Amino acid sequence: MASMWGNSIKISIFGESHGMGVGVVIDGLPAGEKLDVEQLRFEMNRRAPGNDPTATPRKEADEPEICSGLLEGVTTGAPLCCVIENANVRSVDYERLSRLPRPGHADYTGAVRFGGWNDVRGGGHFSGRLTAPLTFAGAVCKQILARRGITIGGHILAIGTVYDHAFDPMRIYPERLESIRGHYFALLNAECEQQMRAVIAEAQEDGDSVGGIVEVAAVGVPAGIGTPMFGGVENVISSIVFGVPAVKGIEFGAGFNVARMRGSECNDPYTIEHDKVVTTQNNCGGILGGITTGMPIVLRAAIKPTPSIAQKQHTVDLREKRDALLTINGRHDPCIVPRALPAIEAAVALAIADMMSETGRL
Repeated sequence: MASMWGNSIKISIFGESHGMGVGVVIDGLPAGEKLDVEQLRFEMNRRAPGNDPTATPRKEADEPEICSGLLEGVTTGAPLCCVIENANVRSVDYERLSRLPRPGHADYTGAVRFGGWNDVRGGGHFSGRLTAPLTFAGAVCKQILARRGITIGGHILAIGTVYDHAFDPMRIYPERLESIRGHYFALLNAECEQQMRAVIAEAQEDGDSVGGIVEVAAVGVPAGIGTPMFGGVENVISSIVFGVPAVKGIEFGAGFNVARMRGSECNDPYTIEHDKVVTTQNNCGGILGGITTGMPIVLRAAIKPTPSIAQKQHTVDLREKRDALLTINGRHDPCIVPRALPAIEAAVALAIADMMSETGRL
């Protein structure tokens, strides 16, 4: 499996959803960086299950045990290894799935790719559980980037058909990103929360699930980061964001809306502000030619509905080679969007840290 990522800062994620634990090894971090372990726990708790009625009732502490690379709270330059124990598993819920693949999951594709040896318990290595170590690695990078004046944060832009306000791509302030980070439903317009919760509750009552969109911004990234043409900022961020299992789409800046614009509308004019080159709008999302402009990086990721639903679904019996019906038991999120947000923020932090390290600016 391709569970390693990065060029200068490299991560290797290991474990399965219902194995002994999951974890990550981070190589290439600068030495001498003090890490706030409580802040790491805070980021982990944002993603952890069981913290809200709209999340799976599976309760995991997600306590990161740092095994190497940290001495007295400071990075040593050696690989940083973190292990997170799986303490609350019910593998009996998945006994049938080696023969009855779940629609929307990787049970069938994984079985074909790995000759049937893939671990289907809780999704195994394909599970969203693997975003726990990704979130840890990104939380480490967030702290390092913050010392370089870079803040990464986001909000829930949509759940189902209910939309929050979008970021103003010209005016995204670190203080605002920090202020919404402490809310499970991270929103710019808090009045949307009850509508979003109602959409999730309705889907759950129907034995169904719902997806949405998250919007993430990185503020303070200097101009000149990124390596075209295949190592550009969009390329690198996308390559790790798609490692979050629920992501099915990503767009930067004005995204697909550029297809409806004229060049005169889409182009971001330049101006000088306080002896600095800036743009007067930010349709490019802070990236041109795969290189940062110095303006806020803005992206949105589409999160699919949780594929594990209580309704009966059509599948096949792989042993008997016939059509079958499947009812999925177990504990599942009716909406994964709020828990996906910190994982995607983490992915963006890792991507930016890796690219800055490559150019000697970390």
